[in-house]
Amino acid sequence: MQTFTAVFLVTLLLTFCARMWLATRHIHHVLAHRDSVPANFSSRINLEAHQKAADYTCAKTRLGYVSILLETILLLIFTLGGGLNVLTAFWSDWLNDPLAHGMALIISAMLLMSLAGIPISYYRTFVIEQQFGFNKMTPRMFLKDLASRTVLGMLLGIPLLFSVLWLMEKMGTNWWVYVWLAWMGFNLAVLAIYPTWIAPLFNKFTPLEDAPLKVRIEQLMQKCGFKSSGLFVMDGSRRSNHGNAYFTGFGKTKRIVFFDTLLSRLDGSEIEAVLAHELGHFKRRHVIKRILWTFAMSLVFLWMLGYLMQQDWFYRGLGVSVSAIPSTAMALLLFFLIMPAFTFLFQPMASLYSRKHEFEADEYAAHNASANDLIRALVKLYQDNAATLTPDPLHSAFYDTHPPAAMRIARLQNLAHN
Repeated sequence: MQTFTAVFLVTLLLTFCARMWLATRHIHHVLAHRDSVPANFSSRINLEAHQKAADYTCAKTRLGYVSILLETILLLIFTLGGGLNVLTAFWSDWLNDPLAHGMALIISAMLLMSLAGIPISYYRTFVIEQQFGFNKMTPRMFLKDLASRTVLGMLLGIPLLFSVLWLMEKMGTNWWVYVWLAWMGFNLAVLAIYPTWIAPLFNKFTPLEDAPLKVRIEQLMQKCGFKSSGLFVMDGSRRSNHGNAYFTGFGKTKRIVFFDTLLSRLDGSEIEAVLAHELGHFKRRHVIKRILWTFAMSLVFLWMLGYLMQQDWFYRGLGVSVSAIPSTAMALLLFFLIMPAFTFLFQPMASLYSRKHEFEADEYAAHNASANDLIRALVKLYQDNAATLTPDPLHSAFYDTHPPAAMRIARLQNLAHN
């Protein structure tokens, strides 16, 4: 066995075991606290709602076992199992051009992995979400959305993939710098067109018509120095009972979006507090910081790929015959297939960074709206979305981009009293 093969297998096994262990911890912790509502929430959330959240969380986490196992098996099949060699040989019989061959290899691999995940997504929607009263989708709508996402992914992804592979082949040893610049341009372009061109493909957006609420929101926006292209309501209830609010876009395309389910459950002051939190992300430049962080990490990863694609041991260690590849496409595919296993243990750092931003946005909301209103809104959202109030701390540290409910509410209560 080659050294890198052993490194890969050990890393994959550790990641697999860690993910399974974290899921098991999470289920046990949630069930251990299922029969009593945390003291800070006992006056706001009843036991029935708390138990529903616990059962919903455990059901999703148990399905996660299947996802983890499937992802690990697929990775092994494609690498050491020879799956990529089979795809390479298949496309070699049809395509002689290295660029066309490389695109076919990557697209077919991604499509096969996506197809393997459809049954899990279907079960999550029509069994788990249905069981707990959240699903509004029909099988026809599910398939239509799946087809739309696939077509959209092709329309956006194929030109990007062509550009990346072309740059990798034509720009010499420093190709990764050119790919990085192209990647940044692509992401910024998508951010700019998403609100007006992409999002409407999946949901209907209508201008906010509630005049008193609109005036209230516009006053808050003026106070915070935020300009947007409009206030919109999204028909989220057509697919799900979950509620949310967000702002999206880049530059002049910024817009504020409310789920219709959110507007139906919160009063005006609570909606204002939720929006103040979202505006806090804008005022604290969290979106820009995350974009810059993403671009910085992508540059590091592309530099690493530039080194690895020149090493025979990288391909052979993952079960790929060097003579059977267009190295640029195969290197790109292998790199992004295995990176999640090698970076998993760093995930808490990203989660911690995200939770820091959430605390900062909460603090901004407390100073520009009302901490008590935000508390009431969050409690309603926790209850309506069946979000557990008692996550396992270690599981939360790995996966939760938002602070645990108890910690978040406690901080807001302190802000309300100051």
